Amino acid sequence: MTIRIALAQINTTVGDFAGNSQRLVAAAAEAHALGARIMVAPELALSGYPPEDLLLRPAFFAASARALTALCEALQPFAGLHVIVGHPYRRNDDANAPLDRALPPRETFNAASVIANGAIVGTYLKQELPNGEVFDEKRYFASDPTPFVFDLDGMRFGVIICEDVWHRSAALLAKAAGAQVLLVPNASPYHVEKGDVRLGIVRNRIRETGLPVVFVNAVGGQDELVFDGGSFVLDGHGEQVAHLPQFVEQVGVVEFDAGRSATPRAAPGTTLARRESPEAQVYRALVLGVRDYIGKNGFPGAIIGLSGGVDSALVLAIACDALGADRVRTVMMPSRYTADISLTDAQDMAARVGVRYDIVEIAPMFEAFGAALAPEFAGRAEDATEENIQARIRGTLLMALSNKFGSIVLTTGNKSEMAVGYCTLYGDMAGGFAVIKDIAKTLVYRLCRYRNGTDIHGPRDIIPERILTRAPSAELRENQTDQDSLPPYDTLDAIMQMYMEEDRSPAEIVAAGYAPEDVDRITRLIKINEYKRRQAPIGVRVTPRAFGRDWRYPVTSRYVDRVKS
Repeated sequence: MTIRIALAQINTTVGDFAGNSQRLVAAAAEAHALGARIMVAPELALSGYPPEDLLLRPAFFAASARALTALCEALQPFAGLHVIVGHPYRRNDDANAPLDRALPPRETFNAASVIANGAIVGTYLKQELPNGEVFDEKRYFASDPTPFVFDLDGMRFGVIICEDVWHRSAALLAKAAGAQVLLVPNASPYHVEKGDVRLGIVRNRIRETGLPVVFVNAVGGQDELVFDGGSFVLDGHGEQVAHLPQFVEQVGVVEFDAGRSATPRAAPGTTLARRESPEAQVYRALVLGVRDYIGKNGFPGAIIGLSGGVDSALVLAIACDALGADRVRTVMMPSRYTADISLTDAQDMAARVGVRYDIVEIAPMFEAFGAALAPEFAGRAEDATEENIQARIRGTLLMALSNKFGSIVLTTGNKSEMAVGYCTLYGDMAGGFAVIKDIAKTLVYRLCRYRNGTDIHGPRDIIPERILTRAPSAELRENQTDQDSLPPYDTLDAIMQMYMEEDRSPAEIVAAGYAPEDVDRITRLIKINEYKRRQAPIGVRVTPRAFGRDWRYPVTSRYVDRVKS
């Protein structure tokens, strides 16, 4: 006998029980039409992931319970289809669930229920709760070591959830309970090379159990996180049978031959997705993150301060690919230090992508600030203060336009600048979403080259070549370049990655070939600029460690980490 299983890689929104239910029902209709007997949806698909402190509100669990009941009714027309749906669960919210008197009555769980013919067949409670990087599930959930296996057409399917597959216990318990296939709903956020990491982890479980695995991942943006999909099926030898594409919603189907050894194969229309380059993956993650942050939060469009430099050019390209040029507006705000080629390149870039382009001169405002502050600054030479005033004038103008028209300001600072504080509070940091805050400067250039060389997002060569070849500059004083204040970006980025993302010591970084003075300088700048990063807008996370929810360093700290203590 053949059993078809649908992988429902869908994009949900935290707290949108009605909208998420509609997506689940639509996917179930597609799965049922394709002859599936089981459909696996992502982790916490009913509530969206991660709900964070909404899980501390009893009303949220009550809303989840009501939505689950309504979903059961909505799935009734798909007779014979078993839908695995992730949802928050509190024992005393479900009158039909047995109450374990040994547990507190309000104990809460990350759960997945199997729904068939309008009723819940059974519910699995997640065993392993992640509590590192961007995860904080032990704040919200209890764990339960009880395996859950259900029978269908002579086969036995074990359900485990996301983090469970990263550890041995849950998979082994499911096998001991008789499972022949593991079904794994996930909400596994993207970072560079995460797909390879997942495959390696799942293959470890297959070596230990000999069981094939159906791994279904969420897709979509949620605040800083981007879920990339990339759902897959591996047979009992760890070989890929099917792999859905990244960064898009899709329902894929695989077939299993029932028997002593369950053997999966891709159903017609479901194949192995083409493997994309790291630059392509990161670019698509940024586009999806921008599209969902703006769309799910109801902003009509985006405003970008265009400078003629590479960072704002990349942000503009991403915004246009995410939203369409008609929803993106650019503003050039030249000062007396702005080079003519910056004006030319910014106008050229705006014309290539077809967005609205306006010029607002800031020289009169800068002069007014100078005149007002002259008595206070008497006898003092110009310094970074005057540079920052220009940046703050620009930030104020952009936020005024945002207030007036409702569009969100997309900031253009990159990770290298955020690391060492080469940015201005209430100036270029002013805005609602920091698109490339997790993109090192060297990667900025690679992403621009990638975008110019592909037409899958629109026309090629949308970023003028001169933007990519001229020396980067904030243009806040005469003849300024970034390298006046910073080490070369290849040096800065390498040290930043080793120290900040990999937690390597200054001594280890020096041993890797970097000058002690550069290491001490950059690590010191990372430390003293934590106060700025705490006030920065959130932005898309694409590395294993971004400044934000998985970087938690104190602002006030006397600890010094130097090459020689």
